[in-house]
Amino acid sequence: MTKKIDNKKMEDIKKNILSSGIDYYDVIEYPVITEKSIDLISSQNRLTFVVNKSATKVDIKNAVEKMYNVKVVSISTLLDRRNRKKAFVTLSKENNAQDLANKLGIL
Repeated sequence: MTKKIDNKKMEDIKKNILSSGIDYYDVIEYPVITEKSIDLISSQNRLTFVVNKSATKVDIKNAVEKMYNVKVVSISTLLDRRNRKKAFVTLSKENNAQDLANKLGIL
Protein backbone atom coordinates (compact mmCIF):
# COMPACT_ATOMS: atom_id res chain seq x y z
CA MET A 1 0.00 0.00 0.00
CA THR A 2 1.49 3.36 -1.01
CA LYS A 3 1.37 6.45 1.13
CA LYS A 4 -0.16 9.62 -0.31
CA ILE A 5 1.57 12.94 0.23
CA ASP A 6 -0.39 16.18 0.58
CA ASN A 7 -0.06 18.65 -2.29
CA LYS A 8 1.29 21.33 0.07
CA LYS A 9 3.96 19.00 1.43
CA MET A 10 4.94 17.97 -2.12
CA GLU A 11 5.35 21.65 -3.10
CA ASP A 12 7.66 22.18 -0.11
CA ILE A 13 9.75 19.19 -1.18
CA LYS A 14 9.97 20.46 -4.78
CA LYS A 15 11.09 23.91 -3.60
CA ASN A 16 14.17 22.38 -1.95
CA ILE A 17 15.15 20.23 -4.95
CA LEU A 18 17.33 21.81 -7.62
CA SER A 19 17.50 21.21 -11.35
CA SER A 20 20.04 18.42 -10.96
CA GLY A 21 17.82 16.60 -8.48
CA ILE A 22 19.93 17.48 -5.43
CA ASP A 23 18.52 19.02 -2.25
CA TYR A 24 19.83 22.49 -1.32
CA TYR A 25 21.45 21.16 1.81
CA ASP A 26 23.30 18.43 -0.13
CA VAL A 27 24.97 20.88 -2.54
CA ILE A 28 27.34 22.59 -0.09
CA GLU A 29 29.41 20.11 1.89
CA TYR A 30 31.60 22.44 3.98
CA PRO A 31 33.50 25.76 3.82
CA VAL A 32 37.22 25.76 3.05
CA ILE A 33 39.36 27.28 5.79
CA THR A 34 42.86 28.00 4.49
CA GLU A 35 45.11 31.04 4.50
CA LYS A 36 44.25 31.72 0.87
CA SER A 37 40.49 31.43 1.42
CA ILE A 38 40.65 33.81 4.41
CA ASP A 39 42.59 36.30 2.26
CA LEU A 40 39.87 36.04 -0.45
CA ILE A 41 37.18 36.81 2.14
CA SER A 42 38.77 40.11 3.13
CA SER A 43 40.17 41.21 -0.24
CA GLN A 44 37.59 40.06 -2.82
CA ASN A 45 34.39 39.45 -0.78
CA ARG A 46 34.60 35.79 -1.85
CA LEU A 47 33.86 32.57 0.08
CA THR A 48 35.18 29.11 -0.78
CA PHE A 49 33.17 25.90 -0.34
CA VAL A 50 33.64 22.23 -1.15
CA VAL A 51 30.49 21.22 -3.02
CA ASN A 52 28.85 18.12 -4.42
CA LYS A 53 30.58 17.02 -7.63
CA SER A 54 27.31 16.76 -9.54
CA ALA A 55 26.17 20.30 -8.61
CA THR A 56 26.16 22.94 -11.34
CA LYS A 57 27.03 26.62 -10.90
CA VAL A 58 23.32 27.48 -10.95
CA ASP A 59 22.65 24.88 -8.23
CA ILE A 60 25.47 26.28 -6.09
CA LYS A 61 24.25 29.85 -6.54
CA ASN A 62 20.67 28.95 -5.61
CA ALA A 63 21.78 26.93 -2.60
CA VAL A 64 24.03 29.70 -1.22
CA GLU A 65 21.36 32.36 -1.75
CA LYS A 66 18.67 30.26 -0.08
CA MET A 67 20.72 28.92 2.82
CA TYR A 68 22.54 32.11 3.80
CA ASN A 69 20.17 34.86 2.53
CA VAL A 70 22.84 36.64 0.47
CA LYS A 71 23.09 37.83 -3.14
CA VAL A 72 25.66 35.97 -5.25
CA VAL A 73 27.40 37.80 -8.10
CA SER A 74 29.48 35.00 -9.61
CA ILE A 75 30.70 31.44 -9.06
CA SER A 76 33.93 29.81 -10.18
CA THR A 77 34.48 26.07 -9.78
CA LEU A 78 37.44 23.74 -10.01
CA LEU A 79 38.46 20.17 -9.22
CA ASP A 80 41.46 20.02 -6.91
CA ARG A 81 44.15 17.35 -6.61
CA ARG A 82 42.09 15.40 -4.10
CA ASN A 83 39.28 15.22 -6.67
CA ARG A 84 37.03 17.56 -4.66
CA LYS A 85 34.93 20.21 -6.36
CA LYS A 86 35.55 23.68 -4.95
CA ALA A 87 33.32 26.67 -5.54
CA PHE A 88 34.54 30.24 -5.18
CA VAL A 89 31.42 32.31 -4.44
CA THR A 90 31.63 36.09 -4.93
CA LEU A 91 29.02 38.00 -2.94
CA SER A 92 27.46 41.31 -3.94
CA LYS A 93 28.57 44.63 -2.44
CA GLU A 94 25.52 44.71 -0.12
CA ASN A 95 26.58 41.44 1.54
CA ASN A 96 29.81 41.24 3.47
CA ALA A 97 31.66 37.92 3.23
CA GLN A 98 33.31 38.56 6.59
CA ASP A 99 29.93 38.70 8.32
CA LEU A 100 28.88 35.40 6.74
CA ALA A 101 32.25 33.86 7.58
CA ASN A 102 31.75 34.85 11.22
CA LYS A 103 28.32 33.20 11.23
CA LEU A 104 29.83 30.04 9.74
CA GLY A 105 32.66 30.03 12.29
CA ILE A 106 35.45 30.52 9.76
CA LEU A 107 36.80 33.76 11.29
